Amino acid sequence: MVLNIGPQHPSTHGVLRLRITLDGERISAAEPIIGYMHRGAEKLFEVRDFRQIIVLANRHDWLSAFANELGVVLAAERMLGMEVPERAVWARTLLAELNRVLNHLMFLGSYPLEVGAITPIFYAFREREQLQRVMEEISGGRMHYMFNRVGGLKEDLPAGWLGRARTAIAEVRSGTADIADLIAGNEIFRARTRGVGVLTREQILQYGVSGPIARAAGVDFDLRRDEPYLAYKDLDVPVVTRTEGDCLARFECLLHQVYASLDLADACLDRLADLPPGPINVRLPKVLKVPEGHTYAWTENPLGINGYYLVSRGEKTPWRLKLRSASYNNLQVLSELLPGNLVADMIAILGSMFFVVGDVDK
Repeated sequence: MVLNIGPQHPSTHGVLRLRITLDGERISAAEPIIGYMHRGAEKLFEVRDFRQIIVLANRHDWLSAFANELGVVLAAERMLGMEVPERAVWARTLLAELNRVLNHLMFLGSYPLEVGAITPIFYAFREREQLQRVMEEISGGRMHYMFNRVGGLKEDLPAGWLGRARTAIAEVRSGTADIADLIAGNEIFRARTRGVGVLTREQILQYGVSGPIARAAGVDFDLRRDEPYLAYKDLDVPVVTRTEGDCLARFECLLHQVYASLDLADACLDRLADLPPGPINVRLPKVLKVPEGHTYAWTENPLGINGYYLVSRGEKTPWRLKLRSASYNNLQVLSELLPGNLVADMIAILGSMFFVVGDVDK
């Protein structure tokens, strides 16, 4: 029997359709069908300047808006040979890690919801609100920050903001422990996730899967440590890994990455507090034109590796800006991962892949 799952919006992921072939209650084939949210963002980039591109780029993975902006500005700055002020580098790193925690908290709350536990999402949103408050104060936005600029950030940090950010981080660290206590030892949750949806290292390498999903199967790779950008070269980046490769390992990777990112955010706050006053951006001409050439910038986004291939012909708009988003590869491996599993385990596996369909249908 062929069963269509969707197209509907399963929790935070976006509009997706899965065509499942069943043999009794066991899945024999699975085909992810994408395109229901397609916006043609890459073509829109070609007729917009870099300030306008940032507005579009922060929306494809709506849970990782600040991280999405980074790849665009890093690629443009590399082409321009631009040196970004030190304050901007450390502030970007801090905000990128806070955005990573916001992303992970959403999945830590919504994944248990998908397998039948409603309480954790209330805890997750409580902690998200602590961080959203300081992110909104600094940028004016709650989801789409539009705070990066080519050459730095839009404006300097508000007076007293570092202290408020430190308080929020401490509260989130304490509150995340509540989510861990609620879920990590729960017998029903462990029964639904342990040994289910096992992803092998070979499948990960074949499909280009990255981020917490890859690290949950023992692929010890993180761009922040292995090819550092921003201020990561001056930080001791802890890379959270597991070896089991199942749904539970993916959840645990996400949970412990929250603690690791909060520690990195604290280190950035310490550094920013020690820096002398200075500029937060580079003064730009009224019309910014990127020199002719091409470059590839990649970043460790919350959901995995994002790549930005920028081709310029010396105009104010890019000739081509290709996005390599993490969610596309992470979603495509479902065709290998779902066959052999029971249809009852399908949602548990789907939810543990931590993708955003807007990041696929960009």
